[in-house]
Amino acid sequence: MSATTAATEVKKTPAKAALASFMGSAVEYYDFFIFGTASALIFPHIFFPDGDQASLVMSLATFGFAYIARPVGAVILGHYGDRIGRQRVLMFTLVLMGLATFVIGCLPTFGQIGWFAPALLVLCRLMQGLSAAGEQAGASSMTLEHAPDNRRSFFTSWTLSGTQGGQILAAMVFLPVTLLADDNPFKYEWAWRIPFWLSAVVVLVTFYIRKSLHEPPAFQEAKAQGDIAKIPLIPLMRDHWRDVLRVILCAFIAAVSTVFGNLAIAYGVEVGLAQSMTLWLVVVANIVALGTQPLFAMLADRIGRKPVFIYGAISSAVFMPFYMLSMSSGNTLLTFGLAILTFSCGYAAANAVWPSFYGEMFSARVRFSGLAIGTQIGFLMAGFAPSIVAALGGVQEGGWVVISIFTGVICLIAALAALTARETKDVPTETLGIKVVA
Repeated sequence: MSATTAATEVKKTPAKAALASFMGSAVEYYDFFIFGTASALIFPHIFFPDGDQASLVMSLATFGFAYIARPVGAVILGHYGDRIGRQRVLMFTLVLMGLATFVIGCLPTFGQIGWFAPALLVLCRLMQGLSAAGEQAGASSMTLEHAPDNRRSFFTSWTLSGTQGGQILAAMVFLPVTLLADDNPFKYEWAWRIPFWLSAVVVLVTFYIRKSLHEPPAFQEAKAQGDIAKIPLIPLMRDHWRDVLRVILCAFIAAVSTVFGNLAIAYGVEVGLAQSMTLWLVVVANIVALGTQPLFAMLADRIGRKPVFIYGAISSAVFMPFYMLSMSSGNTLLTFGLAILTFSCGYAAANAVWPSFYGEMFSARVRFSGLAIGTQIGFLMAGFAPSIVAALGGVQEGGWVVISIFTGVICLIAALAALTARETKDVPTETLGIKVVA
C-alpha cells in the first residue's frame, strides 16, 4: 500500500467507524424500540389477560426486564471487548439482537399457551438486553478511538444518532399496525409480527458493513505493548470507580427517552390521542433530533462536553411538563412543537455528547468495560421508568404530574453528577483516563 493510499484510508476511517456505529445502533435499537412500542400497544392484549390496567403495567415491565440483563451483559461483553477487541464483540451483539427479535415475532400468545407466553417473551427480552449492553459501549469506544482529537464528540454522536434512526424506523414500521381497528383480528394475530421479522433484513445489511472495520489504533497499540488487562474489571474498579459511579448517575438521563418514547404513547392514548398520532410524535421528534444531535456534538467539541450535557438534562426537566399537558389540549400543532422542543432541542443535547463525555473518563484498556458497566447500571432507571410511573398513575388522566416530577428528579441527579466530572475536550486521546496525581 502506498503512503498516499494509507493516508487516505486513515482519513476515511473515522467516518467509516461512525457509519458502522450508526448502522449498528440503528439495527439494535430498531429491535429494541419495536418491542417498546409493542409493549405499550399490542402485548397487553396478546401476552397477558386482556382488558385490565394490570396487563399494561406487566407488559411495560417486560420492556424493563432487558435492563436487568444489561449490567450482566456489560460485565461479560466489556471483559471480552477490552480483552479480545471491540470488533468481534460488536459482531456478536448484532447477531444476538437480530435472533432474539426474530424469535419474538414467532411466539405463541397467552390464549394459546397461557403464562408460558409472557415467560418466553421475557426470555427473548433478556437476550435483547445482553446484546444491547455491549452495542453502544463498543461502538462508542471504537469510534472515539478512531476519531481525531478535535472531533471526537462529533464522530461518536453518530452512535446515538443511530438510536434515533432505529426508533424512527421502528415507529414507521408500526404505523400500519396501529391504523388497523382494534376489532380487526389480523392486528393481534399476524400484523404485529411483521416488524419483528423484518429485523433479519436490517441485521444482514449491517453485518456486511461492520465486518470490514478494523480495531482502533488505541487498542492495537495496547495489545502490541502487552497492556491488556487479564481481568479488566479489576483495574476499572481500582482506578476508575468514581468515574463508573459518575456515569451511572449521569445515565439516569436515559429515562427521558423511555418516558418519551414508551410511556407517553400509553398516556397519549389514555387522554384521547389516536395510536397513530402518538407514534407520529415520536417519529417527528426523532427525525428532528437526527439534525440537532450532530450540531450539539459539534458545539461540545468547541465549548466542552459538560455544559452541553447539563443543558440537555435541565431543559428536559423544564420542557417535559408542558409536553405532557399539551397531549390533552386538543392542539395538534402545539403538541408536535413541544415534542420537538422536549426531545430534539432538549434531551438530544445530552444524548449527543454522552458517548464522548462518558468514554473519555476511561483509559483505553478499560474503556469498553467502564462505558458498558456504568451506562447499563444507570440505564436500569430508564428501563423501569415506564412501569414505575405507570404503577404510580402516570398513564391515567392527570398523570402528567407524576411523569413531570419523576423526569425532573432524574434529570437533576444527572446534571449534578455531570458537574463533578473533569472536562476532557482538550485531552489527547492517548492520555484519556490517565489520572494526574497532585
